[in-house]
This record gives sequence, C-alpha cells and structure tokens, in this order.
Amino acid sequence: MNATDKKCAFIIGETKFGRRMLLKYGVSAVVASNLLGKAMAATLFTPAKSHEVTIEYFSASGKSLKVASIQKLVRTDDEWRHLLSADSYQVTRKAGTETPFTGKYADNHADGLYRCICCDTALFDSKTKFESGTGWPSFWQPISTHNVVKDADNSLGLQRDAISCHLCDAHLGHVFNDGPKPTGLRYCMNSVALRFVARG
Repeated sequence: MNATDKKCAFIIGETKFGRRMLLKYGVSAVVASNLLGKAMAATLFTPAKSHEVTIEYFSASGKSLKVASIQKLVRTDDEWRHLLSADSYQVTRKAGTETPFTGKYADNHADGLYRCICCDTALFDSKTKFESGTGWPSFWQPISTHNVVKDADNSLGLQRDAISCHLCDAHLGHVFNDGPKPTGLRYCMNSVALRFVARG
C-alpha cells in the first residue's frame, strides 16, 4: 500500500471512527437532552406545592396561644370564588380596593379582633385601631408580625407597600408611614378582607 492509499485508509478509518463516536455520543446527548427537557417541563407545569409558614395563634380574648409552622393555605381560583363574596374575592384574590367610607369596619369602635376573611388568621386587635379619616379601617400595628407580609406594590404608578395574610396570601390593603405613635404606621385595610370578632 503506497502513501496515498495509507492516507486514504486513515481518513476513511477516522471518518468511520468519527461516525461511530458521533453515533454513540450523539445519541447519548439526544437522550440526555430529552430527559432534561422532560425534567424542565415537569418543573414548569407541575403546580407548586404548598410550603410551611409561621403563624401566631390568638384566643378570642386576644391572648397569644402559640407560634407554629403550618402548611400555607392554597386554593384554586374557582374555590376562592365559591367561598367568598364578589367584593371580598376582588379585594383579597385580585388585589382590589373597596370604595372609601363604604366598608362596614371603617367606623367600627367595638372591642375585638379582626381576622382574615379567607382563613380566619388573627390580623389586628381593635386596641390598635384609630380614626385615620381615610374611609378605611386603620391600625397602627398588626396583632403579630408573623401573620402579615409586606410586599412592594408599584401598581397605579405609585410606590406602596401592600399587606397580605401570611397564611393564605389574601390581599388586605397597604401600610403607610403617616400613622400615630408609637409606630408611626397606618395599616390601611379593606373591610371586605376582614372579619371582626368581638372579644371573648
């Protein structure tokens, strides 16, 4: 075999070897790619599992009972629609706002606790309620920092801090820095997001 023949044989051998390698590792790569794609698809389309949150429980008298970690309450949109009034659904699940001076708790002066309309988590004590003149029930602090969550809200072209229930993610209202002492905060809540229970 002359030099040219040897060179051709080498090239042919390399090509066959290359094809074998490509076939071997190329198929592996395709399989791996398919498996990765399925894993990613499963991650993207599998509903997120509920996770644990820390909640503080209160008696009817407003006494703290315990702080515990429980599973976050998760329901479908249809379930919330069925369980809530149209106004409560619009505010708590769609971050709506009730018209000022229309909510039943704006002028409520009774002694008791305000609980989440969606999950009954204790949110505010009437002892921290004050007359803000805004037309919404206002409080200078929540009953427990465990039970509410503050998130940035940039809707309507404004920078505000939205407040929601920690257990069920119900939108409650907003908090502002123009409240009375001792906190200087005004938790401006929607009546339809709350359920008042007289102190027991």
